[in-house]
Amino acid sequence: MSWFMRFARSTIGMKVAMAISGLLLFGFVIGHMLGNLQVYIGPSALNHYGAALQGNQGLLWVVRLGLLAILFTHVGSSVALVLRAKAARPQGYRKWQGKVSTYASRTMRVSGPILLLFIIFHLLHLTVGTVHPDLQHCATQATGDLQCFVYQNVDAAFSLDTAGTTMAVQLGIVAFYLVAMLLLGMHLGHGAYSMFRTLGLNSPRYDKVARAFATAVAVLIVVGNCSIPLAVATGLVGAAGGH
Repeated sequence: MSWFMRFARSTIGMKVAMAISGLLLFGFVIGHMLGNLQVYIGPSALNHYGAALQGNQGLLWVVRLGLLAILFTHVGSSVALVLRAKAARPQGYRKWQGKVSTYASRTMRVSGPILLLFIIFHLLHLTVGTVHPDLQHCATQATGDLQCFVYQNVDAAFSLDTAGTTMAVQLGIVAFYLVAMLLLGMHLGHGAYSMFRTLGLNSPRYDKVARAFATAVAVLIVVGNCSIPLAVATGLVGAAGGH
């Protein structure tokens, strides 16, 4: 067995793999959010952004497969570490109190699976259209230009008066997105801070800076992502908002 395989199967190797994959996913989440925030500029900007992404299917599939591999690495490393920890201590603590750990760190094992389910739902909702039957897919116009309807899809996905569904269902979808984004914020905040420590950036001199940075970025991601379904549901953007 090579040194690389021994390292990859070791506990520290799995932690490093989870940290690096988490960093890459962290970057994707930020980029994805910034792209989606173009909904506040208007239909033309967001639809053009969608067309730019869909216009190069080869590159798009390379990115998708890369993200899938990164996600598999992150989830696989996490599950392996949890199983290894349970095997090392099959009997739990008789009485445990989280004096040092944060609420976010104690819910990482719960937020992770929920976020995985959310990713699946999100893809079915706004990419595949299984959960959103009226989803409009990109179409090539007579001029040869690719026309996408990202803005209209976002509007229909979160608007409370979307045809073909009830307000209760739409409220449930908006609520699910908000809860998932709150969990994502806690997961990213603790994950980013842990990543700094795993990669050796755990000096007491920079500990507070690392924690503050991780928390600030997580808060910005939560606010940015939550603002979109809330803005559409309340009519600030979309057909009702006139943007």
